[in-house]
Amino acid sequence: MFVHLHVHSHYSLLDGLAKIDELLNKTKEQGLKSLALTDHGTMYGTIEFYQKAKELGIKPIIGVEAYIARHGHTQKRPKLDISPYHIVLLAKNEIGYRNLLKLTTKAHLEGFYYKPRVDFKLLEKHNEGLIALSACLQGEIPVAILSGQLSKAQEAIKRYQNIFGRENFYLEIQNHPNISKQKTANEAIANLAQKTNTPLVATNDTHYLNADDDKVHDVLMCIQTQRTVTDENRLSMIGTDFSLRDPQDMITSFQDFPQATENTLKIAEQCNLEIKLGESKLPLFPVPGKGTTDDYLRGLCFKGLDRRYKIKDPANPLSKEEKEINERLNYELSVIAKTNFSSYFLIVQDLVNWAKGEGIVVGPGRGSAGGSLVSYLLNITDVDPIKYNLLFERFLNPERISMPDIDLDFADVRRDEVIEYAKNKYGKNKVAQIITFGTMAARAAVRDCGRALGFPYDYCDKIAKLIPMFNTLEEALRAEPELRELYNSDPQAKKLIDYSKKLEGVARHASTHACGTVISPEELDTYIPLQHASQDDQSTITQYEMHAVEDLGLLKMDFLGLKNLTIIQNALRIIDKVKKINIDIQTIPLDDKKAYELFQKGQTTGVFQFESAGMKRYLKQLKPTEFEDLIAMVALFRPGPMDWIPDYIAGKHGKKKAHYIHPKLKPILENTYGVAIYQEQVMQIGRDLAGFTLAEADVLRKAVGKKIKKLLLEQKKKFIDGCVANEINRKTAQAIFTFIEPFAGYGFNRSHAACYAMIAYQTAYLKAKYPTEFMAALLTADQENTDRVAIEITECEQMGLEVLPPDINESFDTFAVVPETKNIRFAFSAIKNLGNNIIEQLIEERKVGGKFANFNDFLKRTSSTGLNKKSLESLAMSGALDQLEERKQVLANMDRILEYIKSTGKANAAGQTDLFGSLGSNSQAAPSLKLEPVEPATKKERLAWEKELLGLYVSENPLEEYKEFLAVSTVPFKDIPQQKSDQTVKVGGVVNKAKKIITKKNQPMLFVELENGLDKIEVIVFPSLLEKNHDIWQEGKIVLVEGKLNDRDGEMKILGDEVREINRELIDKWETVQSMRQASSNRSNEIDFEPEDNQDDSESAASTVVKIKIPANASPALFHQLKEIFTAHQGKQRVILRVPEENGNIKEVKTNYLVDYSEEMAEKLKKQLS
Repeated sequence: MFVHLHVHSHYSLLDGLAKIDELLNKTKEQGLKSLALTDHGTMYGTIEFYQKAKELGIKPIIGVEAYIARHGHTQKRPKLDISPYHIVLLAKNEIGYRNLLKLTTKAHLEGFYYKPRVDFKLLEKHNEGLIALSACLQGEIPVAILSGQLSKAQEAIKRYQNIFGRENFYLEIQNHPNISKQKTANEAIANLAQKTNTPLVATNDTHYLNADDDKVHDVLMCIQTQRTVTDENRLSMIGTDFSLRDPQDMITSFQDFPQATENTLKIAEQCNLEIKLGESKLPLFPVPGKGTTDDYLRGLCFKGLDRRYKIKDPANPLSKEEKEINERLNYELSVIAKTNFSSYFLIVQDLVNWAKGEGIVVGPGRGSAGGSLVSYLLNITDVDPIKYNLLFERFLNPERISMPDIDLDFADVRRDEVIEYAKNKYGKNKVAQIITFGTMAARAAVRDCGRALGFPYDYCDKIAKLIPMFNTLEEALRAEPELRELYNSDPQAKKLIDYSKKLEGVARHASTHACGTVISPEELDTYIPLQHASQDDQSTITQYEMHAVEDLGLLKMDFLGLKNLTIIQNALRIIDKVKKINIDIQTIPLDDKKAYELFQKGQTTGVFQFESAGMKRYLKQLKPTEFEDLIAMVALFRPGPMDWIPDYIAGKHGKKKAHYIHPKLKPILENTYGVAIYQEQVMQIGRDLAGFTLAEADVLRKAVGKKIKKLLLEQKKKFIDGCVANEINRKTAQAIFTFIEPFAGYGFNRSHAACYAMIAYQTAYLKAKYPTEFMAALLTADQENTDRVAIEITECEQMGLEVLPPDINESFDTFAVVPETKNIRFAFSAIKNLGNNIIEQLIEERKVGGKFANFNDFLKRTSSTGLNKKSLESLAMSGALDQLEERKQVLANMDRILEYIKSTGKANAAGQTDLFGSLGSNSQAAPSLKLEPVEPATKKERLAWEKELLGLYVSENPLEEYKEFLAVSTVPFKDIPQQKSDQTVKVGGVVNKAKKIITKKNQPMLFVELENGLDKIEVIVFPSLLEKNHDIWQEGKIVLVEGKLNDRDGEMKILGDEVREINRELIDKWETVQSMRQASSNRSNEIDFEPEDNQDDSESAASTVVKIKIPANASPALFHQLKEIFTAHQGKQRVILRVPEENGNIKEVKTNYLVDYSEEMAEKLKKQLS
């Protein structure tokens, strides 16, 4: 038979197409017993491949197609070092595998230059346990042959034989008839093999699964190189079979070289790697003195007992509570010692306590770790597991031992400091962040594939948007009739979707996992290949993703950067600075009335986990009064358990009485009003009703929650039998199991809920007690996100706080509280084009010399700061200089100002003033700058500049003067999500941006983003509407749009039908109509106009009249408008006004106007009076 030894999976990023499962399943179908994985320069898929191959009974051969730098792997010279040779390396055993890890790591960390490269010295150093194949046409030997250098090829063979051993080096031949050079190379290689007594081996350089995947693979290559399939100069492997070919086909193809296929079996027999999985590889924590890690951990916990509970002598507890705490501690410590995890807890507490010592805010806990008393005593968590009834077995189960998982939250801006501390503590070569892979989801696959096929963007985008979010293409075809119809009727769409199906799920790129970090007892590349995070980020990351890292038994920790902790940290700093109050956030009271009032009113913008509109609505109904309510809401506000929120609320307010299937359920469920919310409640039910230990009850929780059928049946029987043994009848026991079964699937981890409820309470407490300081911290954290800043500025207004534009004398690098006020100043750092260096110097100068007295003073004192044209324009246009000089005055005189700065800077350098232009006698004698007067900036200009420089309107909302009109005439943006798709609505807003595309019919259309200062919505402007109103879609224009709602891609958009500009003229007309409506006691203000004959055909045209219904007290402005229309359409028909009176009668008023009534006149009347 035959074994494929040169195989690329999709982990050869954007080069290999086949996924691991596909390769292995086909290998199984082919009846083969072995398969190699040799991705380009990386080992990304190694562990996944190894595990899945073992499951299928296939021997996994671990390898890599490496790159060899011609002149040394550290040489990185343009042109000279950009074409490395290829070589295939296969691990025979563990030694070879470890050498692969070392070589791959060094190739990335030391030798990366376009490709990760090794060199011959590295191969000599790490040659043991490896078999080498000479590779494809890019190998050194084929390259020499094809350049006519046979002697050089022979020298290369000898070199490889010396490096790997004659028995471990094979000359590789491939059968690709459409590649003309391949036949030449094969013939020469065969001759050299005979001449040098080197064995041959046959491969196919597999890049995809089946022969008919070649066109999809061509598309993949186009995605990689950003070309299209119509580009004749593209990199392509089309026309040649690089699939996982049938073994008999391979044998037939190499019938002239039977030993080449036979050698594949020989090589496979030599490769017998066993990777040790599941064995714990914990680093040993350096314990001071001569004690063990168990002893040291116990000692730290005893200190924690004193700090947390004032228990000074654990051996002699004074109360029942102290005794229970001591027993719980001894139990947890015994489990930790038994499972050899003492080092783990010591490592975690060291990281957390170092961070806290450095002033880094650490979260109160995350996940099930909150259930550990040891974690609480070590300061790892800050929620009392005794007080809140949190279970240790949910965290570490002695009956199902697995590595504990303590995830840590840190203030996001300082998270990297903790990782750096870990590197310094345990060794930079033993700590790294973990890789993750971005794969092509259905929509992305369609767009990428369509681009490579050369299809129009709007065509591909239309198809992509028919795919529901998070659906596969197969699921979308079943669920979406329009997509299915397109697939069945449009051959181009079918081709696009069929190709995209094969691209779906293929790895597209590698990046750094948001939080995963690994700590190893030895150098990491003993266990894992490493690489740099990216070309721009030279930090080290693993090549194995987090599941592989865990399966190897290494210590994987999640260091999460949580923005809310940064907000807390900054709020505490601002409170200390402004109010001179030093708050320890861990000791704040958990029963503060103001904090709970904030929850009760749903005023939770900026409150962790409680910001959504749905959550706010439920909070107003629930009216939380205690911390338990917050824990419950964190757990309940998710798909599934959300349905139980009304029951919880009704229970809290006594409107619904809880029903318990058995009395023993009451103590477990009464705190949640009979609603089962937490996973821990399932465990307690197992313990109290079925007689389980908590460890056994955790097994029950997992079985029920994960729906593991076999385990579920076992646990159900065990549970019911246990209940019966506890004198609960079998029928009731079955009913109880039926009760907990659906709940366990969505039950929430109470420990996690309690920890996150704590962060929520802390943010609410700060917002309620120190609103200005908290909102300044919140705005600072979100200053890069203008959408969030807009929401938070609105929240400030509702709280009675004012967010002011930036000011040269009051702003800082962050949003700052203006002393003695409730005002917040915009941050300097939020101004575009204003560098950090300039900001620092401005603040320092103000600190040294005081506030800037006037514009001249400002220029003199900052002339040496590097203040340039762009910086000055940003300061002026954003409003930061308003207290010193008018914005347009500064912009109009910019050349004069820059010349003045230049001359002042020279004077400073000559010693006439000091570095910052202090106001000594010399500086006072310096000439003042005189600016040419200009017209001040209009409001429209000021707002446009604010939008440009700050990302939003700060001094005023441009819609403010139209708010009454918008309130009556339009649907608010915030209410759009609640409307029905296909409903016609009117909205008003500012054109924020417009994206133009060309349709398949070569017509322009727009995707326009409208905003109202707080929310945004997209308006799709089709060619017909764009043609009628081309100029109205300019950025900054205020428009009224009418159109139909469409939520096809999961987000409401408006398909525009009509548009008009909102301006003063429109508002004047509207206000007139409103005044008429009000004066006529809200009776209809519509004006009916039509000629009215007097029923006598013999009457002359002069006797025909036009009657117009009009409000009783029509304004002079309205009559003036009507007069203009009547005058423009003079004729012989009398105008009669029909005016409603207060008693309800209609009074007809005959006028002197004679008109010629027509459709044109009717349109004018409608336009004026609508």
